[in-house]
Amino acid sequence: MNIIRYMLLRATLRPDILVTPCNSIGLYAKMTNEPLVQQSLLLTKPVSQTLHGVPDMMTSYTIDLKPVLDLTDEQFYILCRANPDLKFERNAAGVLTVMPPTGGETGSSNAEIGSDFVVWNRRHKLGRVFDSSTGFKLPNGADRSPDVAWVAIDRWNALTPAQREKFPPLAPDFVMELRSATDSMTVLRNKMVEYLENGVRLGWLIDRKNQTVEVYRSAEYAVNRSPEVLTQPKVLSGEEVLPEFTLDLSVVW
Repeated sequence: MNIIRYMLLRATLRPDILVTPCNSIGLYAKMTNEPLVQQSLLLTKPVSQTLHGVPDMMTSYTIDLKPVLDLTDEQFYILCRANPDLKFERNAAGVLTVMPPTGGETGSSNAEIGSDFVVWNRRHKLGRVFDSSTGFKLPNGADRSPDVAWVAIDRWNALTPAQREKFPPLAPDFVMELRSATDSMTVLRNKMVEYLENGVRLGWLIDRKNQTVEVYRSAEYAVNRSPEVLTQPKVLSGEEVLPEFTLDLSVVW
């Protein structure tokens, strides 16, 4: 059964691992200068199918590489750079998630939202705005790519040029996740909690399907262990984290 053609990083800094079309049991890897071998790379999420058994290319896949290799931060960075058409995340246990491209509606909403952040940030010059292609190395070891992220300028400037060039080793001050049609709310909620536990001060989880927003505040969540849920809000405030920023949600609903 064919699925997305994954390119799974070189096992060391010399040989490349090229993962060819595979099935739900194992992935076949070809290492440069080595014979073709079957590696026991575990797909921890089965391949989902649509009509007539065609794989759903809008579905994320999680892959546990631990039986074969333990990717270093440098190797994970090379993997991401070598496969610009794919989006990778990695949890604190080292399990990879391969994210599909977003659909048209989600991609358009992301662009509209991101442009509002850019305009605000250029006016106030308080930090740096990042889109969903940016990876952040969180303190717990996870590598995450929020749909929108913002880092205060003093924290950004405290990083070395090398740290800023690769995946910044910090949790953003603000993150936003925009739910697509195939995203699991449970997975997204767990990710929002992970953000807070690693130092994010404010987070928005926007659910286009149900027209709700879950607002995650670090101080508030530490007490209540739950976000504030807004139903069909018209605007969102950046509060003290993003002074004078408001997001008009008409571009989302």
